[in-house]
Amino acid sequence: MEPAITPAIRPAATRPRGRPARPENEASDAAVAAATWLLLNEGYAATTMEAVARRAGLAKKTLYRFAANREDLVALVVRGWTDGFRPALSADAQSAAEVAPALAEILRVIAARVLSAEAVGMFRLLTTDFPAKPELLEVYQRNGIERGRGMLVEWLQRQCSKGLLRAEQPEAVCDLLLSMVIAEPLRQMALGLTPPVPEWDPGPRIEHAVRLLAGQACSMEPADR
Repeated sequence: MEPAITPAIRPAATRPRGRPARPENEASDAAVAAATWLLLNEGYAATTMEAVARRAGLAKKTLYRFAANREDLVALVVRGWTDGFRPALSADAQSAAEVAPALAEILRVIAARVLSAEAVGMFRLLTTDFPAKPELLEVYQRNGIERGRGMLVEWLQRQCSKGLLRAEQPEAVCDLLLSMVIAEPLRQMALGLTPPVPEWDPGPRIEHAVRLLAGQACSMEPADR
């Protein structure tokens, strides 16, 4: 009689140690959301790498893949707003008649980002005094204001090069548009006089600004009598 064959006993699978892996984009979004919340609710001093990792549910080594320090985290937050401009700004008008509607849509996209409750909260934070304010202002300026302005200037220049728009100084046109559509509403929101987007609708102001640029809302010529 042949001896019974005893089946091989396999070792039990061991559970991986540490936090389970998360998709890269999900981890990055969690880091940005955590940094934003801490900045607006706890202040810049409390927005440490340790605090962001803890709130985001990430290992610190994972967080360091996205940002080397606190300044990089703030840059990620602000660049996330301006990254949202790209789809609208990548599309050029195909005719002169399309320039005004396309520009209005671009301004609506910008307003939705930079006049949101989070962006207004960041602006309020920057008007207060706190340690490292100059460093944070520089990060905000470079990744937010200057980057967004540069993207809109490039779009205006492309429309000019295609012969669809005439602007002697696209940079000045950009600054005036952003002042009308963004700067004044942002000031009112920071003071608590106007609610942020989407509670406040920027559409009518944008349409008026575009019509003003097109010479439709105002003219230096005498009114017909």
